[in-house]
Amino acid sequence: MRTTIISLLVLAWFSGCTMIPDYHRPGAPVPENLPPGDVGSGLAAAELPWREFIQDAELRQLIELALENNRDLRLAALQVEQVRALYKIQREELYPSLYGSGGGSRSSASTDLLTPGQPRITEVYQANLSLLSWEIDFFGRLRSLSEKALQEYFATDQARRGAQVLLVSSVANGYLALAAERESLQLAEDTLKSQQEAYELVKRQHSEGLIAELDLRRAQIPRDVARTDIARYRQRVSEAEHALQLLVGSSLPTALLPASLADVAMPATFASGLSSQVLLQRPDILAAEHQLRAAYATIGAARAAFFPNIALIGSLGTASTELQRLFERGTSTWSFAPQLSMPIFDARVWTAYRVSKVQRKIAITQYEKAIQNAFRETADALTLCKNIGEQLNAQKDLVEASEATYRLARVRYEEGTDNYLSVLDAQRSMFSAQQGLISLKLAEHSSRLQLYAALGGGVQ
Repeated sequence: MRTTIISLLVLAWFSGCTMIPDYHRPGAPVPENLPPGDVGSGLAAAELPWREFIQDAELRQLIELALENNRDLRLAALQVEQVRALYKIQREELYPSLYGSGGGSRSSASTDLLTPGQPRITEVYQANLSLLSWEIDFFGRLRSLSEKALQEYFATDQARRGAQVLLVSSVANGYLALAAERESLQLAEDTLKSQQEAYELVKRQHSEGLIAELDLRRAQIPRDVARTDIARYRQRVSEAEHALQLLVGSSLPTALLPASLADVAMPATFASGLSSQVLLQRPDILAAEHQLRAAYATIGAARAAFFPNIALIGSLGTASTELQRLFERGTSTWSFAPQLSMPIFDARVWTAYRVSKVQRKIAITQYEKAIQNAFRETADALTLCKNIGEQLNAQKDLVEASEATYRLARVRYEEGTDNYLSVLDAQRSMFSAQQGLISLKLAEHSSRLQLYAALGGGVQ
């Protein structure tokens, strides 16, 4: 008995090793430094909680609702729980499974058939513990599979974190898009009001015979264009609300919706850093690295398949005539039957090993691709943050010049020194410049959100 137990302990100790190749993180196939941009100040993006980054109180409340109700994030969390349970199942393969059974019988014999001193009533109780099959993980096959399952669990959890980063960014961008569409709608309504007043003025002049019908029709065109713009922007506002509602996962409280971009507070500043190494902490890159580690573990399991498989089958049986002393005075029997199997030549084992090495190459390529994609996203966001301020200042000057040109054109027309074509051209230029300013203000907000998400910010 003692020898058997010692042998089991020795086998269990040796089974702690695996044949997983030594892991070496691949080099990042991107430049060492990020492109120059608006570095900012304060905490790094990955260290700045989104509740501190988002300065708008209403937007924070909507993001909270989204984190509670968004179905994509909920699915990501459930997938983490599923993979975690699968890891536990794989981990339990390392330990033996015991099965117990018990029974009893009571018999009575005739006194005519008994010898003197023999009891008339006989009671027998039995208990059995069975070890159906326990694979001694001598070459680390099970431990390699357990490590693979663990790394897949880590990768799934990083995917959940990435889904949260995306959700925070998407809700914020949806909120800003709704604010921009509402501001554009208000601009179209103000333009229609202005064009209606101009049309009424031209109509009176036409009725008095001061101008030709051509000028009247020219004045009607921008008014009808403004009416069309209003209908179009109302549709876009509705679509933006529906998109935001889908992200939030519940009905949108009216009090939390923005009226215009001017009502939305700018996000907080943060330090973007200069080294591209900061990208390695992004959830999607960490997930890709865990998948790569899982591929390494698969190679370890494939290597172990070339070596013998040692399994132990055993049972313990106990019988007694006294229930209360079942394991004290009963008759016990032990039975252990080791089994050894080894593939002499199995093409499937060789194929599985080759496939595992190809899977590692695929995982390395996916990891490198994730880094390159992260670098591109961050570089684009840095460039946009760097140039957006200059674009905004130029656009504001353009709006001021366009508004002044429109006012002068109307004055000249009303004084009779110019025709209405000049007013139409000035009005179209002014409206286009105002719309461009709204788009750039939206880009200013979004660029900071884009850079924050690209650097891995937004994880709760």
